[in-house]
Amino acid sequence: MDRFAHPVNLLLGTDCGCIRQRGPPRGIMVRMRFWRRYLVALALAGTAFAADLRLPVRSRVEAFKGSGVWQEVKLDASLPIPQTAILICDMWDKHWCSGASRRVEALARRMAPVIDQARARGIQIIHAPSETMEFYKDWPQRQSILRIAKIAPPAPLGLTDPPLPIDDSDGGCDTGGSFYKAWTRETAALPTGAADVISDDGTQVYSFLQERGIRNLLVMGVHVNMCVLNRSFAIKQMTNWGIRCVLVRDLTDSMYNPKDRPYVSHDLGTELVVEHIERYWCPSTASIDLMKALADAH
Repeated sequence: MDRFAHPVNLLLGTDCGCIRQRGPPRGIMVRMRFWRRYLVALALAGTAFAADLRLPVRSRVEAFKGSGVWQEVKLDASLPIPQTAILICDMWDKHWCSGASRRVEALARRMAPVIDQARARGIQIIHAPSETMEFYKDWPQRQSILRIAKIAPPAPLGLTDPPLPIDDSDGGCDTGGSFYKAWTRETAALPTGAADVISDDGTQVYSFLQERGIRNLLVMGVHVNMCVLNRSFAIKQMTNWGIRCVLVRDLTDSMYNPKDRPYVSHDLGTELVVEHIERYWCPSTASIDLMKALADAH
């Protein structure tokens, strides 16, 4: 028998020097115990650093195609923290519609603790206040994303884009007024962390996600029937490029006037758009479920 044929020698590449032993010598047993403990510790450490968000999400299915009957379904999504980011859409400091400005201020107060907890758990935060990049031109969070090499997005998936269930053709303001560019920056109620990034360009955001290996995008902000769906960095485009989006449905709002079709309350109009997104674009979640998932992701 070849003295190197002992199973322990084959495993560890060690010459025990004695082929008559019935088991490995004491020194090798000690080393085996050490490596076993080391590998277990390494596996546990890997688990700790690769925690998943166990997130309940809501979607809608048309079980019988063409029936027009959509049913709510709830699923559990598993989102690895290193592969997940939050995108904050157009939470400006001021809006041309006074009603929208008031609702954004209230929304920011509810949004801030969610963002803080997500950042503390290692979720990447992306601020996307459109048309305000001049304000941020010297910020390190803006400069860091500008240094990312451009990655060409793939061909769009070509998903269908049915019309919205509400009429927002007049701008959707429920307090009167006419359009003007009122915003200069994101609301100061949402602090920017050192590792956050700032961009309003879809290809730039996509390149950043690819460079960081991020596949999942939690989207919050305003307005759900306009910017949250249609910006180059937002749900329609990112979904068409293969990014898995999830709308945080209670941290958004709509530009909808109840005087317009379908003549329902502002809040119900917002919910109708959320349901539309759940049917055709991506699932949604609630901030309370996101906070719980973040707290459990140890």
